Amino acid sequence: MPNSESDQPGLIVEAYAHCDGPCGVYDPASARVAGEAVQSMTNKMLHLECPDTSDAAAMAGYLNTMSRYAAVKEEEAQKCKKELLVLWTDFFKPNHIESFPDLHETFWNAAKLCSACKVEVSATHAQELMDAIEAIHHMFWQAKGREVPWIRAS
Repeated sequence: MPNSESDQPGLIVEAYAHCDGPCGVYDPASARVAGEAVQSMTNKMLHLECPDTSDAAAMAGYLNTMSRYAAVKEEEAQKCKKELLVLWTDFFKPNHIESFPDLHETFWNAAKLCSACKVEVSATHAQELMDAIEAIHHMFWQAKGREVPWIRAS
């Protein structure tokens, strides 16, 4: 005889989860790492010196390096946006608005900054993105009732 409803063949039991995968593992660290990569690539792009345009080999190297920086910057900005959206839409719940009345605006602006960082080479926007991720870090850990310091990898 089955011990629980789930032991009964053919019985469908309704399951509850906060997202598509009920792992329950959330952490803004992955958004922080991606944001740091965006900022790093932005700074590398801004400081890469363009060689003499008449030197074909030097120009090829420059264009190759700049292309790689841009590709990584865009990829990491998209990754950051995805990680932030998962936190916003899966972890945070309506009751969190009471504690964090600016939650939606903070996430909205962070997602918009990810988009801006993909299409621009702006140290200002890259820093604003990191500032937004830091604010989200603090909201997240406060919501979990833990005090976790903001520490950057770079």
